[in-house]
Amino acid sequence: MKNDYEAVIGLEIHVQLNCETKMFCACPNRPGDEPNRNTCPICLWLPGNLPRFSEEALEKAILASLALECEIQEESAFDQKVYYYPDLPKGYQLSQFHMPLAKYGCLTIADESGAKREIRIRKVHMEEDVARLVHENEGRTPVSLVDFNRAGVPLVEIVTEPDLCNPGDAMEFLKALIRRIRTSGSSECSMEQGTMRVDANVSIRPRGSDELNSKVEIKNMNSIRNVGDAIAYEIRRQVNCFRTGEPIVIHTRLWDPEKRVTSPMRGKFEGPCVPDPSVPRIVVAGEYLQRIRNLLPEMPEMKAERFVKDYGLTREESLMLSAERGLSEYFEAAVSCDAPPRLAAQWISAHLLPTLKERGETLSTSLLTPERFAGLLLMLEHDEINSSTAKEVLKRIVESDAPLGEIVEQGGYRQVSSVEELEVIVDRVLEENISAVENYRKGASKALGFLMGQAMQATKGKANPLRLKEIMMRKLE
Repeated sequence: MKNDYEAVIGLEIHVQLNCETKMFCACPNRPGDEPNRNTCPICLWLPGNLPRFSEEALEKAILASLALECEIQEESAFDQKVYYYPDLPKGYQLSQFHMPLAKYGCLTIADESGAKREIRIRKVHMEEDVARLVHENEGRTPVSLVDFNRAGVPLVEIVTEPDLCNPGDAMEFLKALIRRIRTSGSSECSMEQGTMRVDANVSIRPRGSDELNSKVEIKNMNSIRNVGDAIAYEIRRQVNCFRTGEPIVIHTRLWDPEKRVTSPMRGKFEGPCVPDPSVPRIVVAGEYLQRIRNLLPEMPEMKAERFVKDYGLTREESLMLSAERGLSEYFEAAVSCDAPPRLAAQWISAHLLPTLKERGETLSTSLLTPERFAGLLLMLEHDEINSSTAKEVLKRIVESDAPLGEIVEQGGYRQVSSVEELEVIVDRVLEENISAVENYRKGASKALGFLMGQAMQATKGKANPLRLKEIMMRKLE
């Protein structure tokens, strides 16, 4: 985009709360089950049935709001957001329009230059999800079917102020938001799995102006990268409209990830919102709010700073470990079992996580407890095994819950550190590779690497590398 225009961007983010049940009934909160399996007269929206508000949904929504540094409102209430669509046959959606649960939040992000910026959050409100349309195109007559498993699933909608000005900022904001809400335990926030949906409102204005022009809403984005790409395309499209004199009207567009373009979907229509008489007002009293506030764990940014201060980690290591709550808790549990912090951070990143990924496992499903992982690192730290054999031991202990010592002994992984044993091996290697010895003494430094490799091979990788090199150098000299 040329310097004579700038973008104004706001986001509307729907987050599915990971409650056991739906928001207004006892049906399981499992939208992915066999269609229409998790339904009842309430979430089928049949006449004469009153919704029963879920306290768990309220607790999860408050936790998500506190994670985004929002102010919880003492009173909030549900409205009937009136519109008709096949996935909402009752003609209205229960949502908090006039009296939202929380307001005035904020997240800090770093822009492309590294400068920090605050992105304001206007409000966080609760609402029920709608049903899901399934379009069938087989046969002569296309049909659309309705799956009510998703109807009534508890959501929070997070609405930002129009503080974002480029695709990169929007992507960084979403990453920060996902980290915080996941840490709060309220949602998995997976766009790919449908537990988070993002709509972007984009408008263009002359650079330096403070006016807000007509905005266009973009939907159908199933990844953070798609959000960035869709916003970038829409900015270019609107700039071109400005230059050609084509008017920009308020409407909704869809992002096509294959063609990498946005296309018109429908006109933007805001139906009336009227107070709902069936759900009582929600009053969040001081003691109740404090109890929920006490459940909120340490947020990733604060945890990263503490990891640098308390454990001597690098900034990159601390950011990696603090990004996911489960990962940071695993790391600290290992450190509490005397694992060296820097070594634990390096091995988690370089070896443990890749090993689990290869096996299709996660830290929560793996047999490798933090205590056993710490035991492996302590054996490495105390020279009982070397880094090469430690990698092999790691592969064994993630697939077996046998005692660590037993795995090491049965596999013959214990490090050879005896000076007498290593001297015998070095003498044999030097005798069998006289030409390499002569090359080294003539100044060919690569010959030392070859001789070390031969010695390590003779010990099947179990030699103490530092002690082996010390003996090798002494013999060569």
